[in-house]
Amino acid sequence: MTKSTPFGSQDHPFNPVALALGAEASFVARTVDTDKGHLAQTLRAAAAHEGTAFVEIYQNCNVFNDGAFDAVRAKGQRELNQIRLEHGRPIRFGAEDERGVARGADGRLELVDVGDVGEEQLAVHDASRSEPTLAFELAHLASRPTGPTPIGVFRDVRRPVYGQELALELESARADVGPEQLQQLLHSGETWTVG
Repeated sequence: MTKSTPFGSQDHPFNPVALALGAEASFVARTVDTDKGHLAQTLRAAAAHEGTAFVEIYQNCNVFNDGAFDAVRAKGQRELNQIRLEHGRPIRFGAEDERGVARGADGRLELVDVGDVGEEQLAVHDASRSEPTLAFELAHLASRPTGPTPIGVFRDVRRPVYGQELALELESARADVGPEQLQQLLHSGETWTVG
């Protein structure tokens, strides 16, 4: 809510994590402002990442939307609703890790009771997958943070960044052409033919 929208936005909620994943960001995470340890760890990982990094931070606004993130921030609620994403581990959550995320019969991710399906059926988080499908599905697991919501690193992919690729390409061109030919090519006029 704001002064111009006292009843809140009527639009479909915007999903920043899904947008960053759709744009092929190589590091995408979500954290909560009141969990200082997790917040610091997530921001350090984002800062150390070479490439495009995006971190969504759930932060309370006590003026316009007080309590909007209480399901994942408030004591007694966060233990039930924060789905902590840990690379290489089955996706579990709940006060005693009794709930989890598994593939349903339709192939989509769904929230399950571990006792009903067994731990072997739980999805295992892989933040380093080259394609972002699992991360994108996790981003859509909760449309709003009013219940179980993924928190943590959705994607952390290592790949060359633009500047590194350009430097390698220029170095390769210099080795193939030679300094004299390169100077001649650069000073030969407005256009040239690459053979």
